[in-house]
Amino acid sequence: MPRLTPYRRLFRLPGAGAFTAGNLIARLPMGMFSVSAVVMIAGTRGSYALAGAVTATGLAATAVVAPWTARLVDRHGQARVALPATVIAVLGSLALLLCVRHGAPDWTLFASYAATATTPNTGGMSRARWAYLLAGDAKALHTANSFEQAADELCFMLGPVLAAFLCGAFFPEAGTLVGAVLLLTGMLLFTTWRATEPPVRAHIPAKAPLSAPGMPPLLAVCLAMGTVFGSTEVVTLAFADERGHRSAAGVVLALQAAGSCAAGLLYGPSKPTGPAAPRLP
Repeated sequence: MPRLTPYRRLFRLPGAGAFTAGNLIARLPMGMFSVSAVVMIAGTRGSYALAGAVTATGLAATAVVAPWTARLVDRHGQARVALPATVIAVLGSLALLLCVRHGAPDWTLFASYAATATTPNTGGMSRARWAYLLAGDAKALHTANSFEQAADELCFMLGPVLAAFLCGAFFPEAGTLVGAVLLLTGMLLFTTWRATEPPVRAHIPAKAPLSAPGMPPLLAVCLAMGTVFGSTEVVTLAFADERGHRSAAGVVLALQAAGSCAAGLLYGPSKPTGPAAPRLP
């Protein structure tokens, strides 16, 4: 498989395979949590509207909290910030599970899921490590970023299938419980590999990211894409459940991510020329 040779070169770097393995374990739940929450809440409360509202609240909270978490990671280091932030997020997931399990009022579901907003950006931290290890090697960094995109899609392929299986085969809260365990375990493994961790940035420019040229339209596109993906997830689950095929919904969501995963892997060995900005459109 000659086209995959650049990927093999990436993992010859000391520690690259180890931190990637831990990061993938921690990243897999990002494809599980929302599906698990929707199945769990809709299955026990009988309302996909409530389930969608709870997960939307969690995503909105993440949009507010995540930049602050990322800034703390840059300033104090991945291990010092990401692990405590993960513990808080895991506690939020467990609180949601218990609230659903014991029939707590609806408002507790919103509060519990909002607490998961401290979940660190595991993919971003992995990309930061590649940027540190491959500084000055633009071609290798291009391959590493393509691998990371494929890894994201792999999690969105496997996560929904695993979540739907766990919630259907065992009990409604199983997907959330397993996701929380995987997140904490993976983050422990990832942060253990300190040699590949980028140095902290004690002095971070105060300039707002929104003021960067081209950023507002890019964020607008990302917002539209997020709306499509988020609504598709809930609607797919509701559609499959209405027809008595809830377990098939995970497979459908996985197939949606399969194309992106393949595209990312094929794009990695390519040899792009010039700056990235003209390639984006």
